[in-house]
Amino acid sequence: MARHFDNEDLGTVLDRVADLLAAQEADAFRVRAWRNAAGSVRRAPEPVERLFAEAGHEGLERLPGVGRSIAGALAELLTTGRLGMLDRLEGQVSPEDLLATVPGIGAELAARIHGTLHVETLEDLELAAHDGRLATVAGFGERRVRGVQETLAGMLGRSTRRRLHERARGAPPAPEPPIELLLAVDAEYRARAEAGELPRITPRRFNPTGEAWLPVMHLDRDGWSFTALFSNTARAHELGATRDWVVLYFERDGREAQCTVVTEHRGALGGRRVVRGREGECRAYFLPDLELATPAPKRHRR
Repeated sequence: MARHFDNEDLGTVLDRVADLLAAQEADAFRVRAWRNAAGSVRRAPEPVERLFAEAGHEGLERLPGVGRSIAGALAELLTTGRLGMLDRLEGQVSPEDLLATVPGIGAELAARIHGTLHVETLEDLELAAHDGRLATVAGFGERRVRGVQETLAGMLGRSTRRRLHERARGAPPAPEPPIELLLAVDAEYRARAEAGELPRITPRRFNPTGEAWLPVMHLDRDGWSFTALFSNTARAHELGATRDWVVLYFERDGREAQCTVVTEHRGALGGRRVVRGREGECRAYFLPDLELATPAPKRHRR
């Protein structure tokens, strides 16, 4: 355990998430879910910390009003001492910050993992620890990799073991929002940010003046819960892309992941919004327009 949390401590963190979601105009049902879970944790007849130690993620889901998503948040908090979602809501988080919450991974190793493997979530870090990629990062010997596996196993339950088994059977990966939905959320976020319609948070990174400049949008659409933010990473600042790159966090059925949407500057997709890592799907999505925009080849007379 990263530190001791009694039930009141845990309830306070969940209430803080609910407060920030409400202040940032998230869906009222989502706010109420976090608020109800906070009350349930406070009323639990035994220490939730002990319940987690004895029964893991599944034990947390036995608490009234605590579904997979909030159980995952509690597990992360109890394992690492921090909650990535809360950091994000407060404008503090970056992929490196999130990776550094894992015991045994400091800021330097977190930056190395992100720079080498482009891992941005704890679930993907666990997968990298199991499939051999983490062992290729400088500073990760067999003992440290095993420690990461054991730490994240309790926090993320059976998610990675299930994904590895599915991969071995050739099963398709877990579903992600379709390209058209991601691009629609991206477009809505940028339009509302430009119009000044969104609440703004004060990021702690790269913000020496303490300006509340970062618009945040929470949206529930087609069964997915989204949080959209402009990228506040070192690379985005270096390239002057903080008003172009949009990070979309999405969650459904307790599984959270993220992607980055950018403006493509090269090739057939130049000038269009593209989801990093899913460029092929974006090309297929835009294909009818691209075909219309491509002039027919000239025929040579014989």
